[in-house]
Amino acid sequence: MPSFDVHAFFNQFLYDPKNPLLFNNGFFVFFFAIFIALYYRCRNNYVLRRYIFCFFSLYFFYKASGAFVVFVIISAIVDFVLSNLIGKSEKKGRKKFLLILSIVFNLGLLCYFKYTNFFIRTSNELFHTGFNPLNILLPVGISFYTFENLSYTIDVYRGNFKPVKKFSEYLLFLSFFPKLVMGPIVRAHDFIPQINKPYNISDSDFSKGFYLIISGLFKKLVISDYITLNFVNYIFDNPSLHTGLECLFAVYGYAIIIYCDFSGYSDVAIGIAKWMGFTIPPNFLSPYQSKNITEFWRRWHISLSSWLRDYLYIPLGGNRKGELRMYVNLMITMLLGGLWHGASWNFVLWGGMHGVALALHKLYKTKGGRLLDSEKYKHFTNAISIFITFNFVCFCWIFFKSESFESAGQMIYQITHDFDAAAWPAFFNNYKTVLGMMLMAVLIHAIPDNFADKVVERFKLAPLPVYIIIFFVFVLVYGYFKAAEPVMPIYLQF
Repeated sequence: MPSFDVHAFFNQFLYDPKNPLLFNNGFFVFFFAIFIALYYRCRNNYVLRRYIFCFFSLYFFYKASGAFVVFVIISAIVDFVLSNLIGKSEKKGRKKFLLILSIVFNLGLLCYFKYTNFFIRTSNELFHTGFNPLNILLPVGISFYTFENLSYTIDVYRGNFKPVKKFSEYLLFLSFFPKLVMGPIVRAHDFIPQINKPYNISDSDFSKGFYLIISGLFKKLVISDYITLNFVNYIFDNPSLHTGLECLFAVYGYAIIIYCDFSGYSDVAIGIAKWMGFTIPPNFLSPYQSKNITEFWRRWHISLSSWLRDYLYIPLGGNRKGELRMYVNLMITMLLGGLWHGASWNFVLWGGMHGVALALHKLYKTKGGRLLDSEKYKHFTNAISIFITFNFVCFCWIFFKSESFESAGQMIYQITHDFDAAAWPAFFNNYKTVLGMMLMAVLIHAIPDNFADKVVERFKLAPLPVYIIIFFVFVLVYGYFKAAEPVMPIYLQF
């Protein structure tokens, strides 16, 4: 009989950099079961319930990122204090000074960890300075909780939100574990008023949460991970070794991967929050159905695009200071939005291309463009618009995914100079399952946005065994397609 290894058992509770805690981690089931039992037991004691949530959220982040959990706590303390000082201050100059302190602290922390080596590399390349890169690890989730801190203090400064007086409320807002690691970026005015509400989960809430969790896990763990490991990664690793046909489908495959990966994780976060009694706004609304690039950014990573609009584009002047200034503001916003995603010129170029496209679309609309707005040929023009927008977005994804401009250039060259349609039969035979996954993703994406609500209404009174059966069917499907090694979520690196 094997002996019980006490040391190995307790090690399960410690941070493992090779196996960080995420929603697809086996330890998460144990973590969530203990949490939900305690949370439900204390649901009517708002103070104790809040402390339990803070403790489990911080522990979740410790299991996901180790000692970097300290920075979440420090950030919460600094912005809690500064926001309350801003709220108490009557002099505008003092308020502005305190806001600047918050902005400098948060962006300073983000820039140090995320962009120090980027600036060093750029300096070495442009000015031959010869600085040595520093050994800096990027804290998980820092881009997300930095933006939440900034939106909070800015809203307090603007008078749009009164600062909370209890530190545990602010800490819970910042560290709320379903969204801490990879978002969505939540606004204080959407979240904090829900903290001290009675914990009442309706049949619709449970059903909607279950739908979001299962569908999100399916998109991430089955579709995205399978296409990543069995096709896209090794095409992008060395595009010159593959035909243009393979490269083109790899680009489309990556468009599917990044949508299923990030929207899947967001859906799980929103679904878990729903079970906890919190409503978080959707982060994706079928973005590849967009008819233009402006609509795409209203549907893609909504929490980020709305944050950039409200806290960067509009403060820069938005469209209030003339047409030329509007285009400049738009480009600045998208270039910085690209840089937010990663410390690489590839991301800056990606953001710049989207900025140019947004500017061109605004120019088209302001100059009275109606070429594709004919009511008579509405369905045809809509299809053309969606096709053009989707392919432009996919073209931009090449630079987002590629490690360098050279690699992106190789991918584009193969597609434009080595596209051999005759290779289709062999390609199809080699990648039948991958193509099947891609088709499944297309069909899932084509589901109307209100479909979930209809499913919820139909199944909200279903008995518990129905949910259990659906869950075990998912587990069987996941087990069949599961990779030997877990695939880290794409936005975990941001």
